[in-house]
Amino acid sequence: MIDELTYAKEMLIRGGYSLVVCSGGYVYTSSDRGIKPLLEIVDDENLQHCCASDKIVGKAAAMLYVLLKAEAVYAEVMSKDAVNVFGSYGVKYDYKELADKIINRDKSGLCPMELAVKDTDDPQKARETIERKIKTLAS
Repeated sequence: MIDELTYAKEMLIRGGYSLVVCSGGYVYTSSDRGIKPLLEIVDDENLQHCCASDKIVGKAAAMLYVLLKAEAVYAEVMSKDAVNVFGSYGVKYDYKELADKIINRDKSGLCPMELAVKDTDDPQKARETIERKIKTLAS
């Protein structure tokens, strides 16, 4: 039997998804970019204690995975800050590429979500900050 992290990783790579989350038979997939798909499922009790595979995981996403009580996370690109968060909370992790920082889409600076959470180590405060930042960017 294939384990959930391996399944999520294979789905990410072969299915062309940006996010795959598996927990006890439940599978969530998204092809949307950014952190919004993860933010949308952070309270989904069916996905608690999940294994996840994600295109890009920085500190902001890592904080949301902590709130989701993720057991293991794989990322195509993971930041050193995300590794530190996972280490602090006992989340197993693996990555294809380790990055110093997660940069924004036009490659002109740090990702806005990473900037938003850079001064907090509290996952709930990080979530609130991320939600505010998304609203600001949408307006």
